[in-house]
Amino acid sequence: MKYFHSSQPKNDLMEFFDDPKNFGESEVKSGRAWTIDELRIKSNSDLHKLWYVLYKEKNMLLTMEYNAKQEVEYFPSPERIDKVEISMENLEAVVRERNEAYYLLETGKTGERPHDWKEDPFGRFECVPLKEHTIPMKENEEFLENELFPTMETVNPTVPEFLLKLREKERNVKRHEKRIQRKHIKKLFKAFPNMDMEALQEEYPDIDVYQYKKYLEDRDEL
Repeated sequence: MKYFHSSQPKNDLMEFFDDPKNFGESEVKSGRAWTIDELRIKSNSDLHKLWYVLYKEKNMLLTMEYNAKQEVEYFPSPERIDKVEISMENLEAVVRERNEAYYLLETGKTGERPHDWKEDPFGRFECVPLKEHTIPMKENEEFLENELFPTMETVNPTVPEFLLKLREKERNVKRHEKRIQRKHIKKLFKAFPNMDMEALQEEYPDIDVYQYKKYLEDRDEL
């Protein structure tokens, strides 16, 4: 009697590698990423199957990329990894939409784990998901002493200086980015004198392109 099963045949470790016919190719053709609108019309079962397929594809591509780096070889079409990751992000967004709609209908709440802002040891605040504690807060002496009511011994005295230098670094990075954007906008003005200013302003919201163009014209740099 022959055994019958409906699952895909297993290829052992070869499932972590690309099709052998793509070995040595400089380019591997692939489709685009799945869009949210396309995923919304699929059933939950289809989304579950697609997630598994995308997960296996991502593992395979990451394995091939790592192997190419180890062998100092060219990894063909690296944008395939981006397409898979975008598809997985869109799929996860659709699943979250459905879960939120279900919980809102049944309980009036989103069902998402509540989040709150928490300060890390470096004085920075980040939004983290809340979780239950095994010990009630009022009875948790370690939490009350070190986190809720920290003493001078538990507070790092170098945190203010670190935050000062961190903010200075962030300002310098933003200033450098704006300088690069201005240089690029200046080249665009010279190449396309009658370009769409509204579209340009939408692309560079941090820079007043109208004021910058007037400034360049007053200095006769256009």
